[in-house]
Amino acid sequence: MTIVFIPPLITLLLSKEQEQGSPLNEEDVIRVRDNATAIVVDSDAAQALAESRGYRDIDPENCWAEWVEFRGEI
Repeated sequence: MTIVFIPPLITLLLSKEQEQGSPLNEEDVIRVRDNATAIVVDSDAAQALAESRGYRDIDPENCWAEWVEFRGEI
C-alpha cells in the first residue's frame, strides 16, 4: 500500500511557497504534509497515477530532503 496525496504534495508545496512569497523551511514543509489530504492505494494504482501525471510526487517520509533537492533543480 502507498500513500498518495490529492492534490500531489509537490503541488501543495509549490502553491504554499508562492502564497507565502518566500522559500519554505522544514517546519513549513512538514506542516503542509501533515495537513494534506491523502489516500492509501495499492502500489500498482500509485504507479499508474504517477505515470498519468507525468512525474513522481515527493515521498512523505522524506519530504524535506526531496523538497530541497527539487528546489535546487528548478
